Amino acid sequence: MKLHELRDNPGATKPRKRVGRGPGSGTGKTGGRGIKGQKSRSGVAINGYEGGQMPLYMRLPKRGFNKPNRKKYAVVNLGLIQKFVDAGKLDAKSAITEDALVASGLVRRKLDGIRVLAKGDITAKVNLEVTGASKAAIEAVEKAGGSLKVANAPAA
Repeated sequence: MKLHELRDNPGATKPRKRVGRGPGSGTGKTGGRGIKGQKSRSGVAINGYEGGQMPLYMRLPKRGFNKPNRKKYAVVNLGLIQKFVDAGKLDAKSAITEDALVASGLVRRKLDGIRVLAKGDITAKVNLEVTGASKAAIEAVEKAGGSLKVANAPAA
């Protein structure tokens, strides 16, 4: 098979319906809109309008709250840090800062800081300096003989 031989399955594509093109087309004159009424006119947007009845989206209760100034952290797992150290993309001997994590390609961008989580195993002795970390991650790094320094611990 060659590129110029590619075809859609028969019946997969239909021609566009050309509305209002004469009586022979079947959708001429009123163009399938019937006669008179709001929906036959142009410029009508009545999605969600229920003829004056209280619309469904207003009848249902509103729940929850979105904090406007909430922090969004870039998340890194210990297993990934170990993988990058093994691959030689991160230097375990020097302190691993947030900038080093971004430069290695492990994190795309810092956002409001980087938070380390304890998924995966770490065996390398690393000195991490990040914005946040879970308790399990701190324990795992210290168990491997390294240190994890949290800059300004976020309120749990």
